[in-house]
Amino acid sequence: MLFYDFEVFKYDWLVVVKDTATRTTHEIVNSPDELEALYESNKKEIWCGFNSRHYDQYILKAILCGFDPKKVNDYIIVKGNPGWKFAPTMFRNIPLLNYDVMLGTDRGLKSFEGFMGHDIKETSVPFDIDRKLTDAEIRETFKYCNHDVDHAMEVFLKRTEEFNTMMYFIKHFKLPIDFISKTKAQLAAEILGGNRKGESFDDEFQFPILDCLELKKYRYIADWYRNPENHNYSKKQDKVIVAGVEHTFSWGGGHGARAKFHASGVFLIIDVTAYYPSLQKKYKFGYRVMNHPENFEFIHDSNIEFKRKGDKKARQPFKIMDNAISGQMKQRQSALFDPMSNNSICINGQLLLLDLVEHIEPYCELIQNNTDGIVIKLNDYERDFDKLDDIVYEWEQRTGMKMDFDTFIGDIYQKDVNNYLLIDRETGAVKAKGGYVMKLNDLSYDLPIINRALVDYMIKGIPVERTIGECEDLREFQLVSKISNKYTHILYGNKPIKEKCVRVFASRVASDPGVKKVHATRKTAAKLTNSPEHCFIWNDAVKGVPVPDRLDREWYINFARKRLSDFGVM
Repeated sequence: MLFYDFEVFKYDWLVVVKDTATRTTHEIVNSPDELEALYESNKKEIWCGFNSRHYDQYILKAILCGFDPKKVNDYIIVKGNPGWKFAPTMFRNIPLLNYDVMLGTDRGLKSFEGFMGHDIKETSVPFDIDRKLTDAEIRETFKYCNHDVDHAMEVFLKRTEEFNTMMYFIKHFKLPIDFISKTKAQLAAEILGGNRKGESFDDEFQFPILDCLELKKYRYIADWYRNPENHNYSKKQDKVIVAGVEHTFSWGGGHGARAKFHASGVFLIIDVTAYYPSLQKKYKFGYRVMNHPENFEFIHDSNIEFKRKGDKKARQPFKIMDNAISGQMKQRQSALFDPMSNNSICINGQLLLLDLVEHIEPYCELIQNNTDGIVIKLNDYERDFDKLDDIVYEWEQRTGMKMDFDTFIGDIYQKDVNNYLLIDRETGAVKAKGGYVMKLNDLSYDLPIINRALVDYMIKGIPVERTIGECEDLREFQLVSKISNKYTHILYGNKPIKEKCVRVFASRVASDPGVKKVHATRKTAAKLTNSPEHCFIWNDAVKGVPVPDRLDREWYINFARKRLSDFGVM
């Protein structure tokens, strides 16, 4: 396996390739012959990069074809074209087993480097330089490029389950190894035999409302979807009161939650097992665009089987692939494109959960209702649990779905439908959902001290002042912000900075300015999300760095208090 990254300038290009088998690093600058020799000796190996599916592989192929890589660079970066369109036939004739470490939801490699506590300074060599690079500039660019390759490798190692999933299904279904270059969605479409028939269908809003649905009190919510006047994805049913909780029902799903809510008692989390894939299998939604629906059923059934056995390792590839399938039916470019079937799943999914809420409403308090499950509070456990269990069992038999129950005896803190913390005071078990309270990892390490302060307060009663005041690790206070392509640059006060990704910390120094992002078309400046009014930037490596006197701990304390108030605590 090789990890690689290209840097392209007007008159120069260079690449760093790290071979994990031989533990050697290749640095090539402006030498097509060296690159071709390296490619020829490794073209049966897997080449990995970060965003290499959209960029680096086409720079490699362009050089091998004799094109000016700068023209291909600008075709992709400046003009926004897909790289394969530059020379489709020629590029297709250069085989490359390319695996992209980047996932569709990633904000960029620099963000990950920032979260991991590493140096995120940009190279001082501008990419629009209008001359040949000096030897010193080439050395610096190689240093920068090596840095990025090393961190692409680190990101790969932190989520090898993504790569292992791809390899598992390629081997299981005896697919060509070059399928490693596809996305999970593309691989799923191949495995299921996506036939692209959806492009010819004209029945997007002719979805069925399942016969097993038994709504009375809330039947009007289902009737809304039948009305042709509402067959517009921008429309929704807003501020609908269901079981005393305000809900929104839209074409993408329904949800409702008690906002800023805190309570003690007995709580049940009732989740539908693999809800959307289970609906898809039970009612054959999307089968008409699959030539091999039996492969979907194998993936889904294996996901459920290993979940029941508690075998997380064996389940992992099936869970990932199972979840990658149903969303493809709304993607026009997918061979599984079938918007009617997608609507069938989304609409019936939320209506069946609404059905369950209607039936259990007299016996509990609804705390939240979301895409695939509900959270309820039992008023009298001894009196009501068996009744609720019977209702859920009847719902399972009627709908063909299966439920998972988790019981918590303790407290719930809830900001909204996407952020809550459940604590079982008897067992110590904790269920956390959402960015405010989830346990962060090296690929999501943003304002970690705030998450820790909230959780410590809600679980252990530790004041946020103590958690924040006793922490001496600067990384715990980091806010990592990366601007998108909608913005041209970041301002520190009135001074433009070259970095598009910064690590900032609240500052006690009144003369320290804030950070803003400048919009590409409007040219207006807006404060970076969650950033303090006064801050200092630390784009060097931050791991192991102690907290300086300059850090404004009071800003973090106030931030934590504000978030606690969002949970109904303060």
